[in-house]
Amino acid sequence: MSDPNPLREGLTARPQPKPCTVVIFGATGDLTMRKLLPALYNLAADGDLPPKTQILGFARRPKTDEEWRKEMEDAVRKFSRQTVKDELWASFGQTIGYHQSEFHDDDGYKRLAERLDQIDREHGTGGRRLFYLSVAPDQFGIIVERLKKFGLHEGKDGGWARVIVEKPFGTDSASAHRLNEQIAGTFPESSIYRIDHFLGKETAQNIMVLRFANAIFEPIWNSRYIDNIQITAGETLGVEGRAGYYETSGALRDMIQNHLTQLLCLVAMEPPTDLSADSVRGEKVKVLRSLRPMKDSAEVNENVVRGQYAAGAIQGKPVPDYRTEKNVNPESMTETFVAMRVFVDNWRWAGVPFYVRSGKRMPKSGAEIAIQFKRAPGVLFNRQDGESSGNSLVIRIQPDEGVALKMQAKLPGGALRIEPVKMDFQYGSSFGRPSPEAYERLILDAMGGDATLFARRDEVEEAWKFVDPIEESWAGKRGPAPKMCFYPSGSAGPDESDELLARDGRQWRRM
Repeated sequence: MSDPNPLREGLTARPQPKPCTVVIFGATGDLTMRKLLPALYNLAADGDLPPKTQILGFARRPKTDEEWRKEMEDAVRKFSRQTVKDELWASFGQTIGYHQSEFHDDDGYKRLAERLDQIDREHGTGGRRLFYLSVAPDQFGIIVERLKKFGLHEGKDGGWARVIVEKPFGTDSASAHRLNEQIAGTFPESSIYRIDHFLGKETAQNIMVLRFANAIFEPIWNSRYIDNIQITAGETLGVEGRAGYYETSGALRDMIQNHLTQLLCLVAMEPPTDLSADSVRGEKVKVLRSLRPMKDSAEVNENVVRGQYAAGAIQGKPVPDYRTEKNVNPESMTETFVAMRVFVDNWRWAGVPFYVRSGKRMPKSGAEIAIQFKRAPGVLFNRQDGESSGNSLVIRIQPDEGVALKMQAKLPGGALRIEPVKMDFQYGSSFGRPSPEAYERLILDAMGGDATLFARRDEVEEAWKFVDPIEESWAGKRGPAPKMCFYPSGSAGPDESDELLARDGRQWRRM
């Protein structure tokens, strides 16, 4: 029977991955409870999780299979995007097991190898193993070395072994290189999946389709027609008990180096020769290598603003100064806000500024990309209107994923009055169902061997090479350290962030 929807003609179905065993290192951690197990359950609920797939938690704390299974049931019921159905959980829960061991304990890996072989025999997982390292980066090397020592780095009986690595992937280019070397000593690059959950969001995936499948956009996606591009990620939350991590990270490492740089690459990249993982990632690497470097503190001061939130109010509720948060140094110089002007020095983007910002304790949570087009010639309507706000295309990454196009239109009536209007597309309302969570898509891709939405080794290291001089300038290693700017919680950031654009005759788009 033919598909009644002609728009689907010519599209191919997504290959269904084969069942495997998912081994989660750091199984008692927050990420496992809030994201990983809910993602696996939702895949099962949608019929996308390969039948017979098994889930095995690996952690230090002593627990039985039943104890961990009950903890994960409670977590899934709390954090799943779908209501948990008892009948489905009854079958899904039986795929969950627990393996207790220290990460450095050889006996634990010997027992793991024996257990995985048993799972293959009893459940038909075919020697296919997906290792998810939901642990601190200093544990990566310890784990992968022991996986190799006990032969777990290779699939058995025609199967495969792959490893998913969570961020932060290093703290600078040197540490990222060391981590890459450690993991490459065990797994080939084709089996390493460095995860960035922003790339799993539906709208982020849609950027290439929007650009390359629509003839109305691709011819004007360049410096001739685009005035500037703004990439923003803000959240109303503060450090929320994560000060131990955040004090050693900050907004630049936590958000800019990975999430927002990846979005910049998707917006700026050239069309790949095909949709294979290496073709797509190769074009993103070209963008990273084209980023104009900031060589010293003077250039950083000219193009980057770092800020830290002070006391203020979020949605009418008072919130404290960052330096008074629990476990934060009272004299901390950790930034909770970064705004920067970035240039991609290639033929397509010559002279077009990319304004990138990320901050905590902002008035609203969300992430978006705003493409601001150049104004039409200053005659006729634009001359009559004075300053025209021009056309813009806004890609909303979260929440309410979608795309909005702003254009000028005449108000009804006899007078010639022009107002901006918006054409708005939202995934939820247009397709009648919510978008899958990012981790759902990414875990399924790793099961299927599709690395398109994961960072390649050279991507990670090139992104760090761009960020390193900024961090070094803030530390006073490349001249006098630029100042720290402060902003009240609930504001859109420090005044210096607005001045960064005002010097160019531009302003931030209000989210």
